[in-house]
This record gives sequence, C-alpha cells and structure tokens, in this order.
Amino acid sequence: QALLTRQAEQIPNRACPAYLEGLTKLNLPTTHIPQLHDIDEVLQVTTGWQTAAVPALISFGKFFKLLADKSFPVATFIRRFEDIDYIEEPDIFHEIVGHCPLLTHPAFAAFNETYGKLGLSATKEERWFLARLYWFTIEFGLVGSQPKDRRIYGGGILSSPSETIYALNDQSQRQHQHKSNQQPTPQPEHRAFDLLDVLRTPYRIDQIQPIYYVIDELDTLFDIVDSDIMGTVKQAMSLGLFE
Repeated sequence: QALLTRQAEQIPNRACPAYLEGLTKLNLPTTHIPQLHDIDEVLQVTTGWQTAAVPALISFGKFFKLLADKSFPVATFIRRFEDIDYIEEPDIFHEIVGHCPLLTHPAFAAFNETYGKLGLSATKEERWFLARLYWFTIEFGLVGSQPKDRRIYGGGILSSPSETIYALNDQSQRQHQHKSNQQPTPQPEHRAFDLLDVLRTPYRIDQIQPIYYVIDELDTLFDIVDSDIMGTVKQAMSLGLFE
C-alpha cells in the first residue's frame, strides 16, 4: 500500500498516457498484493499475454522463452520497507506496477514478444548486447520528442519512487533551484533513441541511471521491431562498447 500510495502521487504528470490507461484497466487492489490470474484476465483480453510466476532473477534462456511465448515473468517476492525507493532485483511491485500496465499496449507487447524470439536464437555474446536494448527501452525508456511532453514508459523507473522524479529533472527545475539558491539535484542525460548507440551503452544495475534514451512515441517500438536488430547487434559487437 505504501508503494502504491507514493507512486499514485508521482506518476500522473510523469508516466506516459498509455501506461496510465493500462493501470486503470488492471484496477490493482490497494489492500493486498494482486493475484496473477486477475492480471492475466486483463492482459489476455487486450494483447493475448499472461504472467508467469518466477522465484526471482531467472536465466537469459528462460526469460527469452517466456517472452517469446507471450508470458511475462513476475517475481513473487516483495521488497523490504528499507528498499522502498530502489531495488536491484525485480520484485512483484516492479513487475506488476512497472510493466504490466503497458503490456495492454500493442507496441509494447509486440516488442517484448519479438525480443524473446530474437534472444532465443542469439549467441551468449549477442544476448549481452540485446540486454542493453531491453534495459534502455522496457526498463528505463522515456517517450516524447519534445522535452515538455516527455514521459516515462520504462518499468524500472516507474517502480522506483525516487527515479520517477529524477528521470524527468529538466531545465525549468534547474532554473528554479538556481533562483531559490537550492542545491542543484543531479541531472540525467536524455539522448534520442539510436539502436546502434543503445546497444553500445554500458549500464549499472546498482544506481539511478545517468543516461536515458528517448523514443518519439510508443509506436516507435513497432519500428524497432521491424528493423534489423540482429544485424545492428553484430555491428555493435564489432565496434565495441562506449566508455
């Protein structure tokens, strides 16, 4: 309840509209942890997806197989109260509140399914590059070409109360802090989505992200699905990672 209450205060002007619509469709309870079969009923009707209960982190192979079968893995543990702001391992709040609302959106669902199918046939090294694509879209992606219209669609952000606020820190906030002599808060870098750049960008799971990639609209995920992802992966492998 504490997580949902905090999130409800922060997401209205920060989460993308499709996420908010999906959240309404799921109609999550506030007095208890939602049951997966209730989530499945909504997902099946909207995009034909369902959830799959898993203990915690799972192997790449199992993860890709589930996504390819239109089953979204949901960890069945909940974070401790002292981890309310950020947690390295995905818990049930991250999976259900962070991701499931957008699984009602066709482009988001199609991206996950295609990603799973590509991962199944990828080599071990290719999978590490594919992981960066997932990280900078489904987990930590922003949407909106104009800064004033920019919103969050990444579940890693939306399930972290502190990162939900941090990710959209913008110039207007900096100016306000400067005028009021407040200490400036750390500012993330927003980069326009470029598949090759995304695949070459390293990340860490133990801290708030310094870089976010921005797609123009959610349907851009369809364009990514239709592009030569594995060809670009091979190109990224030959060029290597950024510093």
